[in-house]
Amino acid sequence: MSAAQSTQTIVHLVDDEAPVRAALEFLLASHGLQVCSYDGGPALLARIAQGPALRGCILLDVRMEPLSGLQVHDELVAQKVTVPVIFLTGHGDIRMAVDALKKGAFDFVEKPFGDTALVERVRDALKADAQQQAHLQEGDTRGALLAGLTQREQDVMQRVAAGKLNKIIADEMHVSMRTVEVYRARVYAKLGVKSAAELATLMARSA
Repeated sequence: MSAAQSTQTIVHLVDDEAPVRAALEFLLASHGLQVCSYDGGPALLARIAQGPALRGCILLDVRMEPLSGLQVHDELVAQKVTVPVIFLTGHGDIRMAVDALKKGAFDFVEKPFGDTALVERVRDALKADAQQQAHLQEGDTRGALLAGLTQREQDVMQRVAAGKLNKIIADEMHVSMRTVEVYRARVYAKLGVKSAAELATLMARSA
């Protein structure tokens, strides 16, 4: 699969050795995974610069030219690329791989690796990316819902989430209890919640 094709749930394989890339492409494809290969760090970084944002995971060899896997990872971190990164490392690279984990890498797999173990870690990384994307989309949805409230509804929402009774809210806002009840019902309907506890939870997740 070329770098220009869809990046949905794709394994972005980065290795500067063609035979290794071919072997890994075959392995991953044989397990039903889509693969997009790059012959080195510069090719991956060029793809990222072109957009759209990557999805899936990155399988990154440590020892490459002209940029090592660690240098590529540093650039990914600098660019705030959040796709999970799995390093392929030789025995002598483990300390470097551990340092990369501290910088946010998902995992490292030591060479020679078992096919099953590698595929399992790749699937775990793909699952982690999917969960992350779902969380971000959920946050976007919550933000849109909250932004759709009027100022009065937001004022009531804040007080309801704080656990205040309708009478207290009415006194603070200088309106009738019936008005508070109306605003409260609108807030619940717009946000899809049924209680003050659910409202407080939604707001906490959106903070």
